[in-house]
Amino acid sequence: MDGTTLRTPRLHLRPVRDGDVDRLLEYRNLPEVTYWLLRTEVEPAAFRAAWRRAAADPDDHSMAVTLDDRLIGTVSLELLDGMGQPGMPTRTEAALGYVFDPAHRGHGYATEAVVAVLAHAFTGLGVRRITAGCFADNLASVRVLEKVGMRREQHGVGDSWHAERGWVDGYTYALDVDTWRSAARR
Repeated sequence: MDGTTLRTPRLHLRPVRDGDVDRLLEYRNLPEVTYWLLRTEVEPAAFRAAWRRAAADPDDHSMAVTLDDRLIGTVSLELLDGMGQPGMPTRTEAALGYVFDPAHRGHGYATEAVVAVLAHAFTGLGVRRITAGCFADNLASVRVLEKVGMRREQHGVGDSWHAERGWVDGYTYALDVDTWRSAARR
């Protein structure tokens, strides 16, 4: 991960620091947070080790999101190779994710942070396409992805296991750089 920092009108996005992990753990395992995550609980030592690995990974551009110097969430962005024949440029796709403290929901912070990370990915990292997935019934995540301009490309019927609901539908969203540029010009 590089040392990039981003600013929005209300937020500061920066690399996740080792000292942030305790704050992340304050909300990461809350039932209202884990309800829509694939990993429903994280063990603190393993969680800390995963963030340390991410900080050293040049393909991981995850960022801490702060409001008035208080960490309120994270946006993850991992560079990937897309599908293609030999000679295809590498690391031109990215997977997007985010987790926010539920105490700060309803203010548009996730949308604002994701817009900043998308812009950085397309203009600063040379990413061509970004994807994100969610449970179809996670309406808050669906709203964020649609507000930032991502299009639903896949609706998997009964393709996702939810511990309480059983087999449920999942969505995959995507945004490519050309669509993003066109929307930015409007």
